[in-house]
Amino acid sequence: MPSPILAASDRVMPAVERRPRLALVLLCLALWLPGFFSIPPSDRDEARFAQATRQMLDSGDHVRIRYQDEERNKKPVGIHWLQVTTVRAAEVLHLGWRGDIWPYRLPSLLGALLAVLATFHWGRALVGRRAAWLGAAMLASTLLLTVEAHIAKTDAALLASVAAAMGLFGSCYLRPSAFSAKDAAAFWLILGISILLKGPIGPLVAVLAGVTLAIADKQAPWWKPLRPAWGVPLMLAVALPWLVAIGIATEGRFFSQAVGGDMLGKVGAGEEKHWGPPGFYVLSFVIAAFPSAWVVLAALPSAWRDRLNPPTRFLLAWIVPAWLLFEAVQTKLPHYVLPMFPALMLLGASWAMDPLRRMPPAWLRWAGLAAVVGVAGGLALLALVLPWRLVVSLLWGGPVALLGAAVLVWVVLRLRARGAWAGAVLAACVLAVPIYLGVMEGVLPGVRAIWVSERLAATLHRAAPGLDPQQFGVTSYSEPSMVFAIGTATHLLRTGEDAAQFLAAGPGRVVAVGDRAEAAFQREATRLGMAPSEIGMVTGLNYTRGRFLTLQLYRIDAAPAR
Repeated sequence: MPSPILAASDRVMPAVERRPRLALVLLCLALWLPGFFSIPPSDRDEARFAQATRQMLDSGDHVRIRYQDEERNKKPVGIHWLQVTTVRAAEVLHLGWRGDIWPYRLPSLLGALLAVLATFHWGRALVGRRAAWLGAAMLASTLLLTVEAHIAKTDAALLASVAAAMGLFGSCYLRPSAFSAKDAAAFWLILGISILLKGPIGPLVAVLAGVTLAIADKQAPWWKPLRPAWGVPLMLAVALPWLVAIGIATEGRFFSQAVGGDMLGKVGAGEEKHWGPPGFYVLSFVIAAFPSAWVVLAALPSAWRDRLNPPTRFLLAWIVPAWLLFEAVQTKLPHYVLPMFPALMLLGASWAMDPLRRMPPAWLRWAGLAAVVGVAGGLALLALVLPWRLVVSLLWGGPVALLGAAVLVWVVLRLRARGAWAGAVLAACVLAVPIYLGVMEGVLPGVRAIWVSERLAATLHRAAPGLDPQQFGVTSYSEPSMVFAIGTATHLLRTGEDAAQFLAAGPGRVVAVGDRAEAAFQREATRLGMAPSEIGMVTGLNYTRGRFLTLQLYRIDAAPAR
């Protein structure tokens, strides 16, 4: 008698074929909306991006990127323009305001969604309609893209531009005679947009793939249909106006700092303690690509054997040279290889749906199996242990994530044992929903100990309602989420002495003093003849530094004695 699980999986694909894009959109929303509105701003990248956009909104200066009084000359302006658009739309529609984090996250959510739809749209020519849909679903459910869809920064939007541009490139590679001038214009325009999002990364992926294909094929019949003679100027024209404007506005500092500092710093050294050894991305892939990494790993030996097949050849050219480049770069973060995920998922889906598939070596099958079991169990364990460690209670998301992980592992093992690889992959994509629901909605927003900035802002509002951020200073805690939560003019003070002197400098001021600066603050306050009043306290975990801290709020009720 056939398994009901296997029978159900066999019915799903014909059902989604009727409305494949709608099915993908619904899957994406089910995967990504949990936690989207409820998780506070995270440190440090998200809060920095959101704060810089907020200052752009407040100042009306849409050229320079600033964080408080400091120029933020690291990344181009594209994501900030997208965030400005979504925040203003939310305000006009009275759905939110610029102090909410979720409008800043909308470009990431929409970028991730466009990347999934682009993978399906152009993947059909590479691997077929069904495999393209499955590959898009695999991309949607990856842990890495789920996280990026929740974060107000560049990488999900960059992925959308890369997926669309490489999809067009793949169409040109397979059928150069059918590639129109309109298609070529779209290709170069999208690469121009990617430059505004994250500099040379988008064009670099395309160039590396093109060079690899030209060397491997010993010819490049697709080069002329791409129409680079006017396409490259078109790509540059998209980014050039802002590049000229920012060069003038910063007197060239943007280029010296973005290229000489940020970009070359990542290449030559492990910037911001993000160093990793060669092979880092291979090891992190099993976590980042959960719950589909196991089938991608199983597909790679067959993909390499099939490298003379043009669609497979193109997908490998998309993946291999860019992956090796990122492995060679000293600074390593898991999201750097995200632009190669669409190609990897398409390879995995194509192999899973091939009835003539060749099995990988046993050790690779077991490694993939260990990956899906280990990551599912790890997420469930996180959802159970984190609240117990920091809140001393069990939040509802823990049992939900545990149940989801158990069902996912059981179904995948059952279908895999029956040889229903495609059904197992699809089931894993769908069953990731309760895991992400438990972690993103049921646990993270409720672990209040890690959201120090949100709680500090709430405590300040209760103790000193209506306080101007210019009247507030803080020492021992300088996370960007605090600046976003309290206000741009918040004073970041270096020492306890600075905090006491700030408090004494004018009436109505409030300071938050960290436990490590408390003794120095009290000594300086005594020297200045002050008797500060305690008006609130916040204790929590500064997860970016990995330590607990206590912030004590003080003000003075009378001018200090002289």
